[in-house]
Amino acid sequence: MVEVRNLTKRYGVNLALDNVSFTVEEGTIVGFLGPNGAGKSTTMNIITGYLSATSGEVLVAGKNTLDEPLEVKKLIGYLPEQPPLYMDMTVKEYLNFMYDLKKAKLPRAQHLQEICQLVRIEEVFNRLVGNLSKGYKQRVGIAQALIGNPPVLILDEPTVGLDPKQIIEIRDLIKRLGKNHTVILSSHILPEVQAICERIIVVNNGRLVADGATDTLAHDLSKDHRLLLRAEGPEREMVHALRALPRIVEVVSMGEKEPGVYEISVETEPTADPRKDIFALMVRKGWPLMALKNMDLTLEDLFLQLTSTDAASAVHTEETAVEDAEIFERRE
Repeated sequence: MVEVRNLTKRYGVNLALDNVSFTVEEGTIVGFLGPNGAGKSTTMNIITGYLSATSGEVLVAGKNTLDEPLEVKKLIGYLPEQPPLYMDMTVKEYLNFMYDLKKAKLPRAQHLQEICQLVRIEEVFNRLVGNLSKGYKQRVGIAQALIGNPPVLILDEPTVGLDPKQIIEIRDLIKRLGKNHTVILSSHILPEVQAICERIIVVNNGRLVADGATDTLAHDLSKDHRLLLRAEGPEREMVHALRALPRIVEVVSMGEKEPGVYEISVETEPTADPRKDIFALMVRKGWPLMALKNMDLTLEDLFLQLTSTDAASAVHTEETAVEDAEIFERRE
């Protein structure tokens, strides 16, 4: 659905994107992660047609953003970090204005009603946007992105500034939208990405540094694959029996942690998952298993590892770079 090919963007001497490539398949929710200044907003602005690339190309449903910019924009609904709302309009007036601005072709009244029902803003339809809570403003921002029923949604920090209840509501909304749309979600909140997204793309200093399934990315990139178990039984016999299990690399006792209870580190092959074998062994031997913990990197550990090495070396933040781009393009 969305193909980003060798995308590079320069602002003068500053390299904001460096040969970034990825594909987002139809009907998936992808988390787009990176620290401030990593290139997330620049990438999304190029995909949506707000900025041009120095080199490379973006295809949306096979259409090139440079060759067919108007057609591509019809395929994308975009929610920037600051929703483009007019505070002195009612929700009804604003959505009708956006309907006209986007030149939508669907039956106006029915289409807007369906969107309002989907994002649950019917009760504030006739209220001024400026009088709404932050959560409702985010919902209105998502509503404008849905006008015209675009197959691709790009959401930049959709839950920033919301309270916990509003965050849960917006997460649930994005999950529902993901059933009928391709969603690219940018967020700094890692638990949010884990809860919503099927796949994660991580960028740092303009380069793509990781891309994989949410459930397995941290495991795949962990160098050390270990399980830490705590069990009651004879220390040496437990270590010996665990070493005999298939695809076990190393077993080391960490000592007695409770009377008769030992903590044991079990290193496995990268693709192995011996948890069932360990559990069956402990049951067969009559050794009570008190705890079993996976010691792979967490998503948070992985993110810090991928982005902390050279993040401090960036000359500009991405926000400054975007401002530079606007100045350059006005000069042109």
